[in-house]
Amino acid sequence: MNGFDVAYILGGALLSPVWARKKRDGWGERFGKIDHMLTRPSGDRPRVVLHTVSVGETAACRSLVPLLAEHAEVIVSVTTDTGLARARSLYSDCCDVVRTPLDFSWAVRRFLDKTKPDALGLVELEVWPNLVGQCVRRGIAVGVINGRLSVRSFRGYRRGRAVIGPSFRRLSFACVQDETYAERFRAMGVRDDRLSVTGSMKWDAVAVSDGSRRTVESIGLARTLGLDLDRPIVVGGSTGPGEEALLDGAVPGDVQLVCAPRKPERFDEAASAMPGCVRRSRLGETARPGATRFLLDSIGELSTLYRVADIVVIGRSFGDLYGSDPMEPAALGLPVLIGPSHSDFESVTASLAACGGLRVVSREGLGEAVRRLLGDDAARAAMGDAARACVLANQGASERHAGVLLRAAGVEGVEHEG
Repeated sequence: MNGFDVAYILGGALLSPVWARKKRDGWGERFGKIDHMLTRPSGDRPRVVLHTVSVGETAACRSLVPLLAEHAEVIVSVTTDTGLARARSLYSDCCDVVRTPLDFSWAVRRFLDKTKPDALGLVELEVWPNLVGQCVRRGIAVGVINGRLSVRSFRGYRRGRAVIGPSFRRLSFACVQDETYAERFRAMGVRDDRLSVTGSMKWDAVAVSDGSRRTVESIGLARTLGLDLDRPIVVGGSTGPGEEALLDGAVPGDVQLVCAPRKPERFDEAASAMPGCVRRSRLGETARPGATRFLLDSIGELSTLYRVADIVVIGRSFGDLYGSDPMEPAALGLPVLIGPSHSDFESVTASLAACGGLRVVSREGLGEAVRRLLGDDAARAAMGDAARACVLANQGASERHAGVLLRAAGVEGVEHEG
């Protein structure tokens, strides 16, 4: 047991009233007991472990995992229950999917004893002291890929630099999304010769539209809701508290608005913010001809609905949250508006804004921005084309990360860019 273990135990005890509220599965797995999760026989190829946290990071590896699997054994480790389910659905046919252990030294040792990686990639951040330290002691190359360090996270890490800084300095590599993140990783102690800007894999994980967005599925969903496909449709994606009411006021009353709250527990609250809206979950009770306000209170249908939108407004960006991902509607060639609070997606947002595919607007300016775009078909088309071109121009990070990881694992003759 070391100092970090003691700190984790004390912290866990103090926060137990918080984390105990939510049911969590796989406690044995969280302490490194993953034998039953390793179903593939160990071969003679090098082994790469990818550590992701939840659904977003797991999905971002969709292009990377097949590239790695061409040359190495791959294990994807995931922290959350939802991320684990998503990883199994995406990767079970080509690699093992396991639970990432808590950062207790004994759990990490047990995990590494079983997985035996030659290289370990920490997706986006997740620089845990015991995990990094154990890898270094065993001669396992460990580093960050698709690295990002938001303003909010950087403040916290910088305050604890005396404690966490040595773990950053021990990284074998740090592949980050842009120069802003590079400066933050450098400030945390990553050496210049181990730091590189490689872009974001999320650009690779989205399907870029060829210009024909609407599909049989999206048309069917729109008609089920009662949307009129011959009239403009504004979609508020992944909305947060207060944003349904904001959009209801910003979008003209005769224009169709669909809000899709980010969290299911907010569905009723969101419905109250749009009086008289048609709810996806209660069509028999709420549907009516000529409706202009709709609530997508369902799971997994937002991507489909984006395909019938004329304008997309990205939620969780007009309050005190940190934004949602604008990349999917951008890849579909849609004009995108986002609020000023988007620090969790600052790199992607900055890239799309710079190319003209996205506009950052204030709460006060949202209504005017929506009305102007609704009245200007050419402007909407130009923004959509620019957004799609921006996504295409930024793709390729998965190949660069594959090259870094495979070389770190000792694979010879790797052709992927580093």
